[in-house]
Amino acid sequence: MHSVEVQILGQSYAIKTDEDEAYIKSLAGYIDEKLKEIYSVAPNISQAKATVMAAFGIADELFKIRIEQENLDKMIEEKTRILSGLLE
Repeated sequence: MHSVEVQILGQSYAIKTDEDEAYIKSLAGYIDEKLKEIYSVAPNISQAKATVMAAFGIADELFKIRIEQENLDKMIEEKTRILSGLLE
């Protein structure tokens, strides 16, 4: 495990991880971007509320991608079943 220093909204954070440094920095950049989007719309929002809103937005993206992935998996299974039936 190693430590990667990242910047989010001008603050430094040391992240202990086994992941690649570039990957961790890209995650931090994404979080920083999401927080900046919130502050651009609501500049006087508290840091706690901005963080919760960013987390909610990221969770929303994740859940939508999971649903999309599940739908794709179902479609692939169905097409595989159809093709297997044709080959028999």
